[in-house]
Order: sequence, then C-alpha cells, then structure tokens
Amino acid sequence: MAFFCRVTPNPQWAFCRRSFHLSRAVFAEGKTVEQIVLPEKKVRYEEPYDHEPLPYLNRPLGVRNRPTTTRKTMKEKMAEYMDYDKVIEDRMHLFGEQSAFLCRVKEATKGYFHDLNRTRRHGGKTWIAPTSLIRTEQALYLPDIEGKSLTGQVKHTTDMCVGRITILAMITTKISEIHTAGFSQVSQDRFSSNPLFQYLQINLQENLLKSILVNLFVSSLRSTTPKHLHHAYLVSSQNMEYEREPMSMTNSKVGYVYLIDEDLKIRWAGCADATPEEVTALETCTGILLQRLEQRKDKQFTPDAPAEHV
Repeated sequence: MAFFCRVTPNPQWAFCRRSFHLSRAVFAEGKTVEQIVLPEKKVRYEEPYDHEPLPYLNRPLGVRNRPTTTRKTMKEKMAEYMDYDKVIEDRMHLFGEQSAFLCRVKEATKGYFHDLNRTRRHGGKTWIAPTSLIRTEQALYLPDIEGKSLTGQVKHTTDMCVGRITILAMITTKISEIHTAGFSQVSQDRFSSNPLFQYLQINLQENLLKSILVNLFVSSLRSTTPKHLHHAYLVSSQNMEYEREPMSMTNSKVGYVYLIDEDLKIRWAGCADATPEEVTALETCTGILLQRLEQRKDKQFTPDAPAEHV
C-alpha cells in the first residue's frame, strides 16, 4: 500500500515525495508492473558440505607402542632432546610439511573458535563408526591416560582396562557428555552386570584454567554421577597433543567413544551424535568381545582331561 504526501512546487521539498512514498512502483517511470524487478528473498545459509555423506572410519585408531604407566626420567628426556630424529618428528608435528616457499604452520594458525565452527557441519561429526570390529592384528593401542577418580585416587587407564572389555568415553564439554551417553547407554544397560565389562569416563581438560574449575566443582560431578561409577570417572589434565591425531580426536567440542579389548587395543570407535546403526554396532561388538573373553577364561580354568591308559 502506498502512502502519499502532498508536495509543494518548491524544489527544496521535492525529496519528500521519494522519502514518504513507500511503493517502488511509483518511481519506475516508463515501466509496467511486470517489468519491475523486486529484490530476491533471502535464502537460509547452509554450509557447502552439509549434504555430502560422511565417510566411514577408514583406519585403526591409537598408538603403535604398548602403553605403560612408568614415566620418563630426566635422563631419558634429555636423550630425546639430543636425538635428531625425535627433534625432526616434533618439528613436523608443530609446523607440518615444509614447502618451497613457506612452512605451513599446523597448530599456531588454528583459531580459538575453530572447533566450534566445525560443529556447523554434521554437528561436528567427521566420520561414521564401523559396523564391525577392527581386526586384532590391525588394531592399535590406547595411550595411557592418567587421572584422578571421583573417589580421590590417581589411576591409569592402562591398569584399569587390562583384562577387561571397556567402553571408554572421552568428555570435554556438556554436549560431549550427551554424545557419549547416546552411544553407550544401551550397552551399559545390557552388560553392566557382567564382571568383565566396565564403562570408563574421562573428563579431559587440557586447558589449565578449565582444569582448575573442574577440580573446584568435583563435588558437583559426584552428585550428578551414579555412585557405582565414581571409581571409573577420571578427571584428567594430561596433554594429549600428540595423541589427538592418532585417536582422531580432532574436535574438542564433541564426544568420542572407544571400545577397548582386554589387550588395551582399540577395536571400535564413534564420535559426535550417535546414529541408531552406530548404537547397535557398539552393542554387538561389545557382546562379541565379552563372549570371546569369557570363552578364553573358561579354557584357562578348565583342567585338562586325564590321559587314557592303553
């Protein structure tokens, strides 16, 4: 609807006609209504890769060396500082591959909101969990992670996971806690009564300030965590810079779930929001590992049959 204003012949007030007339058709002199081009409606912004399917996890996760709880001595650290190959490895980790003109910085150029911005694409999910177990000969080891449980004891994942089937949940934020619960709740309800199964949560806070805040509110964590899980909830500030890429923990805002066998090897993994297929796959793979471990235990404790006398 157009709003008209009485305009005086004085040219100084000629701008009132354009200022108070809200219809653009009045000013399209010599054009019909069909020839008037109106501005296009704004379209909701969508990320360019939102509609592309996510790939399946295509490699084993973990480290090649078997983890240990012993820490390096000062002498061993000094030997690494003097080792040329180790220095080159650390330099490649920090700066990436060196080109002819410049050295592409890998960690220093990562913005503060980099991980948060990546959650716009598929909710931060970067790969889909496999539908079956990773083969034993191809699986890699879970690195040792040290943390303090809600019971006040300092523990290591190497000691806690050996000899048992473990669903390990890596938590960094509240949304990551929701992610891990979506993966593991069904498996917990089914296998929690099995003595060879455990659900282990690690609240990883590599940032010093966040780590201090989490330790200040440990009492709140005790109240929100079931009491029977206090011994298996670790608060850790360990630096995982060198283990993030091998474990594919590339986004600090989402949750990661790993299925660990009795030999400390990662046999299955999932990230971010769980799909129904991934929940079913984790439950199935956990049941298979528990069944194999139970059969192995039975063979160890079953006495050999006596030899027949001829």
